[in-house]
Amino acid sequence: MRSLRTRIVWSYLLLVILVVFVLGGLFMTLIYQYYYGSAASAMRDKAESDLQAHGRSLAASYTMRNKADYVLQHMAKVHPQIQLLDIEGKLRMDGSGFGGGQRLTTADVDEAMRGKTGVWRGVDPEDGERIIAATVPVKQGDRIVALLRYSASLQQVDAMVMQLFRLTLLTGAVVVLLFLGLSLFMAQRISMPIRELTRSARLMADGDWTRRVTRKRHDEIGQLADTLNTLAVELTKREKLKNDFISSISHELRTPLTSIKGWSETLSDGATDEEEMKLGFAIIQRETERLSGLVEDLLDFSKLFANNMVLTPEEMNLNDTVRESVRQMGVRQEETGVRLVSSLCKMPLIVNGDVNRLKQVLINLLDNAFKFTPSSGIIRVTTSCDEQHAVLTIADTGIGIEPEDLPHVTDKFYKASGSKAGSGLGLAICKEIVELHNGTLKLDSEPGSGTVVTVQIPLAKPEGETNHSL
Repeated sequence: MRSLRTRIVWSYLLLVILVVFVLGGLFMTLIYQYYYGSAASAMRDKAESDLQAHGRSLAASYTMRNKADYVLQHMAKVHPQIQLLDIEGKLRMDGSGFGGGQRLTTADVDEAMRGKTGVWRGVDPEDGERIIAATVPVKQGDRIVALLRYSASLQQVDAMVMQLFRLTLLTGAVVVLLFLGLSLFMAQRISMPIRELTRSARLMADGDWTRRVTRKRHDEIGQLADTLNTLAVELTKREKLKNDFISSISHELRTPLTSIKGWSETLSDGATDEEEMKLGFAIIQRETERLSGLVEDLLDFSKLFANNMVLTPEEMNLNDTVRESVRQMGVRQEETGVRLVSSLCKMPLIVNGDVNRLKQVLINLLDNAFKFTPSSGIIRVTTSCDEQHAVLTIADTGIGIEPEDLPHVTDKFYKASGSKAGSGLGLAICKEIVELHNGTLKLDSEPGSGTVVTVQIPLAKPEGETNHSL
């Protein structure tokens, strides 16, 4: 697997090579066209200007020999590489006064034989030198009587163009190397903090939650470092809460098991009187119920954590469930000395809910209220509604919740510092169940004054209506 640094370097390098290739190609094309185009234009202009100056005299010469003499006397001294051709393209005379009679078949000659000025660039078949040639037709009226061909060596032009090509290639190579160095530097700056983040994340994955990443940059990588540090802090908190939970739940499970085991051994002795036997059975029953409650909390938490809790919703009157729960928990008034009073809404509070799960929430909230309300205290249960929600309120005059604990009492595994025996999952489960009903659970509390729990659940909408109003 290629590293991020390698991919960044290759990406920059390929991009730069592409840009240099395109720009270099355009530049060399312009240079090529400029120098060779200028040479062709100069040669064409020279041929046409000489034709204008000497064309009439050449046309007036009767024989090809007369024309050759005229070129040799008046034109060859100025342009030694001039050639005189007949109308068939055969060489009759060159600048030195010789003519071999060979036929020239280059493109410029063919173009001139058709009555137009022709330009050609290529290798001279006689000496193998690269030349540029321009050929113009000499006309007498509309009839072509001869061809004048001008040529010049391209050695200097080729040398200049080649030098510019080499300079362009050298410049492109330097640019590529510079950008390669720059891309290596930039890739190193990007990959180094990422490697540090990777090392820190690997250590965190191995369980070292004390590891922190130093933020050195104020960009997305710096934000990632902050996020990783925040994650480490939160995971440290969760790890501590989990460990505290395991320790607490182990103790909570051990206590009823110890009582059950002890009384079972006592009752199996056979020497136990009736009164002691009744006491033992009562303790075993109570501890069994307590153990059952802890196991139910763990099962519910497991379902919620895995998102496997399935509700069985139906239209129900929330008042009926509240009334039944208050009646069920009312038996604890004599045991605790806490008075439980209720005030229910006169109108039916019809909601779509799971009766058993909502009753579980009510029982859990009332159980907490009894646990943390001292003798002679009061627990008030009221129901009401607004335009869209059924509202359940459970207010007690208990010991309350400390401000630093209040935001966390509904978190998983959290147990407040002054909490009594229990799994620490009750409120977390209640909140999850209420939210599965698209509702909300809110706690307000002051230490020493009591706690108010407010539950809101959407009212059921009658069929055919989009809004429910009371």
